[in-house]
Amino acid sequence: MGTGTNFYFNNFQASNEQGVIEDLIIESIKIYGQDMHYLPRRYGKLDEVYTEDAASFYDRAYPIELYIKSVDGFQGDGDFLSKFGVEIRDRVTFTMARRIFSDEVGSNEGTTRPYEGDLIYFPLNKKIFKIMFVEHEAIFYQLGSLQTFDVICELFEYSGETFSTGIPEVDILTKKYEFDFTDAGLMTEAGDILVDETEGIPILFEEYAQKNDLLDDGDMFQQQGNTFLDFTEIDPFAEGRRW
Repeated sequence: MGTGTNFYFNNFQASNEQGVIEDLIIESIKIYGQDMHYLPRRYGKLDEVYTEDAASFYDRAYPIELYIKSVDGFQGDGDFLSKFGVEIRDRVTFTMARRIFSDEVGSNEGTTRPYEGDLIYFPLNKKIFKIMFVEHEAIFYQLGSLQTFDVICELFEYSGETFSTGIPEVDILTKKYEFDFTDAGLMTEAGDILVDETEGIPILFEEYAQKNDLLDDGDMFQQQGNTFLDFTEIDPFAEGRRW
């Protein structure tokens, strides 16, 4: 008896069968999914060493249908109180069809897969999610091919990015949070912003900085810290002796 699998049942090379399962998945996402927008990330000043970009921007938004795989609600750390205040770290997993991504996004962007750092706008709850990881083998080789991407996303936290996508709910972030130094910075007669010679930080009007809590507040923290440490109390474990 020869070696190898039974060729009557091994359909891993049957492209027609692979096309059928892909069509079924796409139809299922169209039925049970949600209409969203995919925002590819652009790099303004990419640091090749640290792979960070302080001037990222988003100028395109592609309509695409996605299936919400996290059917039980948002995952992740949720809402919690950290040392920086209240943080919301909702996490969600979306499933997208490879062919749909290629047709709607890849053909225009020259890419074959979603990338970490790209954004997804979810109109249902008017939230923006950032892609943290892309799983390209979520459904493991059905009939010998891959049909979907699973993108694991977290709620987007604005950090100076510029938006001009044409979607008002998204583009408002730039107007709402962007800081314009021309409104509060000291300028030369030529219209250039004056900066600190050592660190290159723009110099602001003192009145504006005080009003918006932009000045050094180390003294305030020191004064508040002194109220928590009272060295006049008697040590309960020192038999009457003081600290």
